Amino acid sequence: MNEKLLIDALKKGQNWAYEVLYREYAPKIGSIAKSFLNSDDVDDVVQDVIIRVLKGIKKFRGDSKLSTWIYRITVNVCKDYLQRYKRRNEVFTDFQEGEEDEYYLQPKSSEDILKDSLLEITAERVRMALEKLSPEDRLLIKLRDVDDLSYEEIANILQKPVGTIKSRLHYARQRLRKILEEGEENG
Repeated sequence: MNEKLLIDALKKGQNWAYEVLYREYAPKIGSIAKSFLNSDDVDDVVQDVIIRVLKGIKKFRGDSKLSTWIYRITVNVCKDYLQRYKRRNEVFTDFQEGEEDEYYLQPKSSEDILKDSLLEITAERVRMALEKLSPEDRLLIKLRDVDDLSYEEIANILQKPVGTIKSRLHYARQRLRKILEEGEENG
């Protein structure tokens, strides 16, 4: 999809553009929100971000890519949610409904079961280790290592110098590695 065409259509209030915006960006917004907040408020964040994008699109000058602008809004909304959580001393929860249903669809060999179990255990260890990181560390790792954004894109999203992003990401990875290694020693 041509970004300029999408931006122009959003500014004109064309319905197809709203659908494209939601289809293209809602999963990315949700993914960032989940890694940043690690809670079950992802749908609320997606809705808040989309509303802010639609309200602010007429002021969007195109100084950055649309995705960078949307990611920046997402980070700001997530920071707002974090502030609300801190004020209320809320505990984050992550309820996943129906995940176990997919595992019972077809029988698996014992080798597949072992492989799946090891992957699930590894993924769970990494997820638990990520939860121990600060929201900023989780976000940096998500944007770079999961979403594969460039350092420049991350710097634009977080409005920090590229060198700062590289340095903070380096230390975030070190902290994650240390948590994982400590888990191996204790496990």
